[in-house]
Amino acid sequence: MSDFDYDLFVIGGGSGGVRAARWSAMAGAKVGLCEEYRYGGTCVIRGCVPKKLMVFASSFSEAAEDAEGFGWTMSARSFDWNWFISKKDSEIDRLEEIYAKNLEAAGVEIRKARGVLKDPHTVELSTGDVVTAKHILVATGGAPFAPEVPGVEHTISSNEIFHLKEQPKRMLIVGGGYIACEFAGIMNGLGTKVTQFYRGAQILRGFDDEVRGHIAEEMRKKGIDLHVGRDVMSIEKVEGGLKVKCTDGTFSEHDVILYATGRKPLTAGMGLEELGVKLDRNGAIEVDQFSQTAVPSIFAVGDVTDRVNLTPVAIREGMAFAETVFKANPTPVDHALIPTAVFTQPEIGTIGLSQEEAREDHEIEVYRSTFRPMFHAFADRDQRMLMKLIVDKPTQKVLGVHIVGPAAGEMIQMVGIAVKMGATKQDFDRTMAVHPTAAEELVTMRDPVPG
Repeated sequence: MSDFDYDLFVIGGGSGGVRAARWSAMAGAKVGLCEEYRYGGTCVIRGCVPKKLMVFASSFSEAAEDAEGFGWTMSARSFDWNWFISKKDSEIDRLEEIYAKNLEAAGVEIRKARGVLKDPHTVELSTGDVVTAKHILVATGGAPFAPEVPGVEHTISSNEIFHLKEQPKRMLIVGGGYIACEFAGIMNGLGTKVTQFYRGAQILRGFDDEVRGHIAEEMRKKGIDLHVGRDVMSIEKVEGGLKVKCTDGTFSEHDVILYATGRKPLTAGMGLEELGVKLDRNGAIEVDQFSQTAVPSIFAVGDVTDRVNLTPVAIREGMAFAETVFKANPTPVDHALIPTAVFTQPEIGTIGLSQEEAREDHEIEVYRSTFRPMFHAFADRDQRMLMKLIVDKPTQKVLGVHIVGPAAGEMIQMVGIAVKMGATKQDFDRTMAVHPTAAEELVTMRDPVPG
């Protein structure tokens, strides 16, 4: 008979917490889970799933234009924001219900409550209940962060954009990361006049420099008013909108301002540091390769650890936790060579090192192709694709692959398998091209870029 109520108690019902709970329960553990908001976490409720639905919706304006380039006569077009939001909400409700059912089917006891740690084996719930567990897993994720700017209370974050009552006609997006750039493309495609400010020299810091420049150019071609080296000094609510004073002394006016300037782990007020759990400067929980904190009974997975903040990574960390703790199979999570898609318009697919990163430790060759795809050429659209292979010259091992263009996310998933296996440039060369496709460029680039 156990001295605890549960073998495992999970705080947080997002991708990582749910996977850890289910796999641990299926391994025979008695598992409880608490979630104060909705099951599914950021990804399902107010992240990648509703965002991708918005990406789909926004792409039809351009698709309609392209159809005319192929000979179709298109009727008058308009977008019904409220109809879309209502249908999106129904889909999210459906997915949340699936998450809850899957937890219950695995035998996990779920509670609608916030959890706070009282000691290494005790969680106090906002309902007043107190539960004990041999192991506690923190999977509370993260939340949007906005800087302290006068008038910032008049702005929204990526949480609220999914619930706006009406589509803004003029929107300012502040930030240059993937969330800011994705929403710039979405709202522009839906017909909103989009302005974007980023205080740095170029958007998408951390990505390959050529990819960054290519995306910025394509975004501007699509009508996004993108300004780098510019930030917001103050925001004032005026009749008819929000007046923004910029760092360069200019003023602009918008209906809605979206701040997408980063996210912070949700660890405040949980009692973690009081128990000896170490947090970094950003508030992220510090863990070892097995997701264990400085307190042996407490573990953490997902965005709350700020390792690699991607849904599939959180899921893999949750699975590895269950293998390690309840299957006697110590399983570290491999965070190297993770394929990633960014649903900008055009989208990005990337894995491995950027040209700049690779150059620091390797003698490299760069293979590059930029071209207008057959589809866009025939539709008379000025949109170019970019493909790059970063290769270690002595060994010919492919260190990085970067794709910008239609279906880049789909391509990088398959390319990621080859790169993860250690493919060389010759492996790519030996692979027969699929013609006519854009992806064939990946196996037909023969000569490295001079210099």
